[in-house]
Amino acid sequence: MATAKTKKASTVTKKTPAASVKRGLGKSVVMTNKTTSNVSRRGLGGGAKNLLVPTDIDSLLDEVKNTSKDSVMYIKLSDLQPGHYQPRTFMDDTLLNELADSIREQGVIQPLLVRKLKDNRYEIIAGERRFRAAKIAGLLEVPALVKSVDDQNAAIIALIENMQRADLNALEEAKGVKRLIDEFSFTHEQASKAIGRSRSFTTNLLRLLNLAEPVQKMLSDGQLDMGHARALLATDLGTQIILANQVINKNLSVRETEKLVATSSQKIRPKSKKDKNVDADVLMVQRALSDYLQTKVNIKLVGKKKGSLVFDFSDWDHLNDLLDKLGLNEYLASL
Repeated sequence: MATAKTKKASTVTKKTPAASVKRGLGKSVVMTNKTTSNVSRRGLGGGAKNLLVPTDIDSLLDEVKNTSKDSVMYIKLSDLQPGHYQPRTFMDDTLLNELADSIREQGVIQPLLVRKLKDNRYEIIAGERRFRAAKIAGLLEVPALVKSVDDQNAAIIALIENMQRADLNALEEAKGVKRLIDEFSFTHEQASKAIGRSRSFTTNLLRLLNLAEPVQKMLSDGQLDMGHARALLATDLGTQIILANQVINKNLSVRETEKLVATSSQKIRPKSKKDKNVDADVLMVQRALSDYLQTKVNIKLVGKKKGSLVFDFSDWDHLNDLLDKLGLNEYLASL
């Protein structure tokens, strides 16, 4: 762990409040003697067994918030680089400029969380908005807390830190979780524990990545919310785009969107002789199951009494969640 005493970039001298603001650390920082978190005691890296749990990460982020002036390093902006695992794909220019105005007045109140790279450079784990705003404000250096963090924990910390901010959209969250799965071979269960969410929430979040690209863009832009998007997942890609535009143009609620999806699926599907066997009661059950399971459901009748029930799933984890909702997992585990 880097400290202010061992790094050249961290030399700290006594300054007046005005000078502190000029260097980037605001005078309203909460002063504490806390220098060691649960994270540093546990150790970092080395695979899934050494993953930080959300409480450890919360402790680390609290340490960043409450660290004293004497515990931080002042690092030149030119020596910092954006985080490789930053989940946020869009930063609002208006909000950045507002933050820059605040930094000009008070400095960077909360230090950045960084890790050291080669050649005396540092990668931002948490605090890229403060980094960008500090540039706009004309600062040359900012306060930072340096921690030794491996790649997978850097990805988790960056994701959790951003999820705690209201303006991280659901699609950015989904891509962040997907990265844990793709790059670090996490299961849905491991990813869920890492970010402190239920497995069903994580699975539903990941399903957003199955949306048509234009619909994903609408979700990222805030034109649709997660509830709208989940309802649209019950249709094919082409239909998603058509219905998404209707949802936006008519300013439909999530419940209205679910009804639109249910009725549209019957209109768009080509008519066949089998459709004559589908009565209103069957359609009602089909829609109810689709709403409850949050996936496409189809009831096919064969003759007057027989039939089949078909529901879609995207992967084994999604199927497992569907079985949970149907109350079948406990039975299957007993076999």
